[in-house]
Amino acid sequence: MNPAKRHAIFSRLRAANPHPTTELEYSTPFELLVAVVLSAQSTDKGVNLATRRLFPVANTPEAIVALGEAELAYFIKTIGLYRSKARHLIAACKMLIGLHGSAVPADRAALEALPGVGRKTANVILNTAFGQPTMAVDTHIFRVANRIGLAPGKTVLEVEKKLVKTIPAEFRVDAHHWLILHGRYICQARKPKCGECIIADLCEYKGKSV
Repeated sequence: MNPAKRHAIFSRLRAANPHPTTELEYSTPFELLVAVVLSAQSTDKGVNLATRRLFPVANTPEAIVALGEAELAYFIKTIGLYRSKARHLIAACKMLIGLHGSAVPADRAALEALPGVGRKTANVILNTAFGQPTMAVDTHIFRVANRIGLAPGKTVLEVEKKLVKTIPAEFRVDAHHWLILHGRYICQARKPKCGECIIADLCEYKGKSV
C-alpha cells in the first residue's frame, strides 16, 4: 500500500471519529491496567460489567490486595479465566506497591514484568493511559492490517512493527483505537460490512463486496 493511500485511510477514520478511545471503562491508569488484564479472551462489555462491581469497592493496588484472591475472584467470576486473572492481579498489585509506589509505570519493561501483562497489554497502557504512539495488535487489528493491505504480516509482532513504521506520525497515537473499532464493527471476520465502510475504495481486499 502506498503512503498516499495510507494517509487517506487514516484521514477518513479521523474525520469520522476525531477523539477515539478504548471501550473499556476506567478513570485512572490503574483501573485501565486492571480492565486490560481482565479483557484477555473476554469482551470489553463483559469486563465493564465486572469492573462496575469491582471498582467502587477496590480501585487501588492496596485495596485489591486487601480484598484477597478469593474475594477478587468473586467480583470477576463472570469473566473467563477469572481465577488465574485474580491471581495475576494480586501479584501485580503487590509489585506495583513494592516497586513503583503504587503507580502504574509508563515504561514497557516495567509493565511487562508485571504478572498477567504481556506486550499487547503494555502497548494498550502506554498508548491509552500515557499517550505513547504504540500499537497493541489484537485479533481485529491483525485481521484488518492483513485484509486491507495496510501492514501484511504473518505474526502479531510483524504487523505491529510495520504499523508503527508506516502509519504517518500525525495518526500514530489514535491509530490503535481506529483500527480496533473498524475491525470490531465494520471489517468483521466472517462478513465484513463493505457497503458501510468509509475506506472501501481505498481497501486492497480482493474479496470485498462493493
